[in-house]
Amino acid sequence: GAFQKKGHSARILSPEEAERLAKDQVLVSEFKQLKLEKEAQKNWDLFYKRNSTNFFKDRHWTTREFQELKACREFADQKLTILEAGCGVGNCLFPLLEEDLNIFAYACDFSPRAVEYVKKNALYSTERCKVFQCDLTKDDLLENIPADSVDVVTLIFVLSTIHPDKMHLVLKNIYKVLKPGKCVLFRDYGLYDHAMLRFKSGSKLGENFYVRQDGTRSYFFTEEFLFQLFKAEGYEQVVNEYVQRETVNRKEDLRVPRVFLQSKFQKP
Repeated sequence: GAFQKKGHSARILSPEEAERLAKDQVLVSEFKQLKLEKEAQKNWDLFYKRNSTNFFKDRHWTTREFQELKACREFADQKLTILEAGCGVGNCLFPLLEEDLNIFAYACDFSPRAVEYVKKNALYSTERCKVFQCDLTKDDLLENIPADSVDVVTLIFVLSTIHPDKMHLVLKNIYKVLKPGKCVLFRDYGLYDHAMLRFKSGSKLGENFYVRQDGTRSYFFTEEFLFQLFKAEGYEQVVNEYVQRETVNRKEDLRVPRVFLQSKFQKP
């Protein structure tokens, strides 16, 4: 069994969890932090080399969770142009293209290897999508996408991988290609998600920011932090809320608290 609730209140920690997090205040050295930033692309490339296309499940839930992909149409078979910022190996992209024949998708990823996997996929067609390698914090999206031309941008489990000081650069970049009145659909890790509580001592890079053993990094968002981030780049908030789930493994009697932030921000 499992439950899910949406809302504006963050998850409340148990006394043991709160104590564990309070104790874990030692940050990774500045030298190592700079090295992780410098090697971020290499670490994601190695991640895809190790896991190929098998790590993430295909995200067939995207259209269910984001009804906006249908709602933003003025008529049923209207052609939509979308941008999947941080497409990985296409786990979200290809289910969407299969389910919705009236979508043209731009898709980009930090990892050249991930982009190659997308291009090798049997469903890849240049008539339906354009995929390119891009560091969203510094490569101008206008080199691949016309200004004000995209109906929907999906930013799903992407911003959390980027250093908090550079997140605003991603939102600034996306803003240029989004049509006025259209939205960024966001989903990512929320504060006190199970993954955050599992980091061992010595993994902390900053407030709510951690490094995994493979060198990839993860940030855990609060609703307020995300709101301020988008607001500073000129977006308006439409929806911004925590999705809390508790998955129960009856066999092992484990309760796993998952916390995500699911949001929608509009370009005025």
